[in-house]
Amino acid sequence: MSTDTPAAAGPLAGGQELLPDQVAASYQRSINRGQGRMAKLLGLPVEVAASGCHVFDQEGRCYLDCGGYGVFTIGHRHPNVVAAVHDQLDRQPLSTRLFLNPVQAAAADALISVTPAELERVTFVNSGAEAVELALKLGRSLGLRRVVAMEGGFHGKTLGALSATGRDRYRAPFEPLLPGVEHVPFGDPGALGAALRRPGGALVILEPVQAEGGVRIPPPGFLAAVRDLCTRHGALLVVDEIQTGLGRLGAWWGCGQDGIVPDVLLAGKALGGGVMPVAAVLSTLAAYRQLDAEPLLHSSTFAGGQLAMAAVVATLDVMHREDVPARAARLGRTLLAGLRAALGDAGELIADVRGRGLMIGIEFRAEHHGARFLENMLDERVIVCYSLNSDRVARLTPSCALTEDDCAWLIKATISAVRRLSRTSAFH
Repeated sequence: MSTDTPAAAGPLAGGQELLPDQVAASYQRSINRGQGRMAKLLGLPVEVAASGCHVFDQEGRCYLDCGGYGVFTIGHRHPNVVAAVHDQLDRQPLSTRLFLNPVQAAAADALISVTPAELERVTFVNSGAEAVELALKLGRSLGLRRVVAMEGGFHGKTLGALSATGRDRYRAPFEPLLPGVEHVPFGDPGALGAALRRPGGALVILEPVQAEGGVRIPPPGFLAAVRDLCTRHGALLVVDEIQTGLGRLGAWWGCGQDGIVPDVLLAGKALGGGVMPVAAVLSTLAAYRQLDAEPLLHSSTFAGGQLAMAAVVATLDVMHREDVPARAARLGRTLLAGLRAALGDAGELIADVRGRGLMIGIEFRAEHHGARFLENMLDERVIVCYSLNSDRVARLTPSCALTEDDCAWLIKATISAVRRLSRTSAFH
């Protein structure tokens, strides 16, 4: 794909053109002081345009986007998704909420068609955290007052989602959170079984691969054991695939790779095709029965809006046409092998290189090396993800739009970034 700057990379709306220092100052003044200071300290550029797997700053420099936290599985500004949203914008951007919404109906049918047959209800929401909140409400609607989540798991930062998120750093400032939430070790069915044997019905929530936890892949058979334990103890199983689903791991769903069907499945991030923010909660009829009976128990003004729904329909069509899950699996195998070979002699810095599909983690031996590696990669004009629940792991979540040249760029940049890290570490 061309790395020429898109036509969109010009002055901002209204003719404004702010320099990076001016944008950072505006952040400090009006948005978030700490975020603005950090951006200025790191000399972060201002991004103004994107295309495929490339992002462009205000000076027209091209960056390879291997970050994005799982949003850009089909790339930035896929023409089919952009065209669908443009068409809907010209037709009707938002609905009255009183009449039936045909675009939402089409999006629901399209999403249900790529999920297990047992998941017959879909509710669209605006974000992943909102999807988690609804999942927790479904559990409460069934009389389940306990939540069992995983250590190292990440489910968002709204109050309920934060209660299930497995890192004290983010929870402690806002306690007390939801009562009755317990965290058990990820990958340990014995610990989960012990928690479920305690009195009171429970909802179990987990990711098939912990993304923000540092690309933590559970041992074989763990998800199947979780499904069995939940069935035996009458627990509601919620699988959070907001970041792992829709092809990211080399299959439509990570839980499908383990042959299980949850009671509730959460989707998001890639669902809007990198164009619109949208997420969804899919559930069995049994899990949804209270909302089927009383539909006004849960609602959201902007959820299921026409522009987001048009993006969902177009995105799922693209994923089918381009066979995104299979492409992610192939690209992921190539990248993982290439990175392991390239970093094989950096054992004094790197503890592990692991991944599944297009979710790859590079784990450093020292916690501060993860952030330094990210800075070094920016100098190579490659964007990677910080792991919120694991400081020592840098994540690569690139797009399926990667070309051979892009893969070579990524591996070369990684080698250079690690070599620089090795040189600077020698002096500390």
